[in-house]
Amino acid sequence: MAAADTSTFSRLVGLAPALTVLLLVAPVVAGLAGAAAPAFGWLPVLGGEQLSLAPWVSLANTPGLFEMLVLSFTTGLISTALALTIVVLFLGAFADSTAFVWLKRLLSPLLAVPHAAAAIGLAFLLAPSGLAMRLVSPALSGHATPPDYLFPGDPFGLALIAGLVVKEVPFLLLMSLSALPQCQADDRRHLALSLGYSPVTAFLKAVLPSLYPLIRLPVYAVIAFASSNVDVAMILGPSTPPTLAVSVVRWLGDPDLSMRFMASAAALSQLGITLLALACWWCLEQAVRWCATPRLTDGRRNSGQRLGSLLGGGLTWLSVTLLGASLLGLTLWSLAAFWPFPSAWPTPLTLANWGRALPGLLPAALDTLWLALAATALATILVIGCLESEALNHRSMGASATLVLYLPLLVPPVAFLYGLVQLQAQLSVAPGFMVVVLGHCLFVLPYVFLSLAESYRRLDPRWAQVAAGLGHGPAAAFVRVRLPLLLAPIATAAAVGVAVSAGQYLPTLLLGAGRLTTLTTEAVSLASGGDRRLTAVYALAQLLLPALGFALAIGLPRVLHSHRRALLT
Repeated sequence: MAAADTSTFSRLVGLAPALTVLLLVAPVVAGLAGAAAPAFGWLPVLGGEQLSLAPWVSLANTPGLFEMLVLSFTTGLISTALALTIVVLFLGAFADSTAFVWLKRLLSPLLAVPHAAAAIGLAFLLAPSGLAMRLVSPALSGHATPPDYLFPGDPFGLALIAGLVVKEVPFLLLMSLSALPQCQADDRRHLALSLGYSPVTAFLKAVLPSLYPLIRLPVYAVIAFASSNVDVAMILGPSTPPTLAVSVVRWLGDPDLSMRFMASAAALSQLGITLLALACWWCLEQAVRWCATPRLTDGRRNSGQRLGSLLGGGLTWLSVTLLGASLLGLTLWSLAAFWPFPSAWPTPLTLANWGRALPGLLPAALDTLWLALAATALATILVIGCLESEALNHRSMGASATLVLYLPLLVPPVAFLYGLVQLQAQLSVAPGFMVVVLGHCLFVLPYVFLSLAESYRRLDPRWAQVAAGLGHGPAAAFVRVRLPLLLAPIATAAAVGVAVSAGQYLPTLLLGAGRLTTLTTEAVSLASGGDRRLTAVYALAQLLLPALGFALAIGLPRVLHSHRRALLT
């Protein structure tokens, strides 16, 4: 009986990698194919029965197209470059310091903040009548009325870049922290320090060359996300014209169904812009490598230490402070009864805004919760299956498997989700809960894998060997040894999955066809309106669900392992 259970367990675990590849690759490939056909005039349902370049001609004649393309391209590259620079300088200047320890503790709360909530909070903070201007008015600024500057929505996309950087820094920092042990960063850094190198120079010369290849794909994923983001661009980006991804979503929702052809061409153009941004970044990598290689061995031990420390610490804590102040502003607006400019504090504070929002808030919160739980559960099961398969076969995933893992993050969602919607309609698959869960899982699974893989792979294999020596098979060793030891990392990875799912806007909007209302879709819709109080309520509610997930991830292992102190260290 034990042998049969072991055989069944091994077969189930062996299926996980194939199912994961199918889940990640099939929708992306099918979606791109579904978007390509209408882009060249083929969509019989709408009368497109022959191939044509007419959609591309219509797109080329669209007013403001060049500005859309440039805005998508520049905001993606600039925000990624800024975020990566901040992370690298901070790691170089503050490794092993108190500031580093504190930022690691803040990492989970920072990751729990959905992109839309952070964008809304930043808009409320830095707008002409925002909290920042109120704190300095009228005594320091001299303004008794809101000043005349455009934020958000400036034509250069500066507000959009700021919003993207604030959320990209925690993600890249998490990926860097996961990769540091793999490149023996501590040993390299301490050796360089013992040779007289300053901390920043030691990191840049001894650690970064081996660290960057390990975080290259996460950086590429950030470029793809930043260049094709929809929800943050709708909140912080310009509107005349907007970014290309925002225009695609608007054309898809146009009552004139003939706009679907041009929208398909624009979706493929978004893919081209993202690929161009990635190609330019790759060229930049080669240029930096060519220029930096001679400097790695030039013997300089203290170049840029003061400037690196100042920029690394200042910009990192500026990002954290902006995010924290944004959440404070959201909280105040959600409790404000009357808050005229330039008052720094609303009077009186009231819960009436929450009561007014409650009838619509509860259904949206429940939909968000069930979607997040279902998508995270599916993703976590598949990820654990893949990692357990690695452990049983004593073989790590190769470069091609890693690329598959990042595929949904590297391909702009607007480029393939629209194609999935077309296929969904042609196959008569009704929009609904399960379709949206699978759509969320496309984006949740990579993040869960990235959060859990390092802890899973670093677990001492001798634990499983001890279990085998006591007569336990792989199934019993997994349930009784591996799962208890990895409960905290699994709970943290699941919390990351809940946060990612709760922040999904485009998959919910397109695959759900408006039938599922989540906190994110409501918050983004309200952000373009005039009621800041109601918008703040939904943005904070959107934040509370991931925060609850991280609180459970921290508290649950402590409760379950309260009698096993060694498992809490």
